[in-house]
Amino acid sequence: MSSELRDGIILDLQNAVFELREKMDPRLIPEVGSNIVYSLPHARAPADVAGVDGRIVRLRGKVHPVGECAFGASDHVARIVLTAMRFDPEIRAAANIRFSESLADLLKDLTFEICWFDREKEPAGIQTMDWGVASCCKDEVPDIILDRGGVGKEAMIRVLGPDPASVANTIIMLSSRITTMDI
Repeated sequence: MSSELRDGIILDLQNAVFELREKMDPRLIPEVGSNIVYSLPHARAPADVAGVDGRIVRLRGKVHPVGECAFGASDHVARIVLTAMRFDPEIRAAANIRFSESLADLLKDLTFEICWFDREKEPAGIQTMDWGVASCCKDEVPDIILDRGGVGKEAMIRVLGPDPASVANTIIMLSSRITTMDI
């Protein structure tokens, strides 16, 4: 891939991260941190996916990207988008945010296509994200994938979209709707 394409992906991701830093409710950041990623077209490996090095964390009540945007900076969220791309190559961006039942209820009330997976049904020898995302994408790739976690695994909401701006906009819209909610 050309360096121009890679530079464009990094710039688009940086712009989305800036928007999240300014407008995302920090309560949406899970304990393990959040990340947002954007892949090259036809990506096959986490090295083909740009993310925030070190993730996005909550620091002093604010959204704080730990490192710079770079290719290969995420494995976990990169695998989410790589799996989704096998079903729809137009879905090239994803982010993870905190799960709560009140957020799940809010998402149900909105117009998103939502899918759940249950970690307890995961077959042995398969990585959770590969299996969970694939199980939700059989008919079409949803906007949101949720799970309630498991032993040693934090419950999570995953937001998918064609680019990081659309993913960030979904998170910012959720942020604007939870200002008075107890999440």
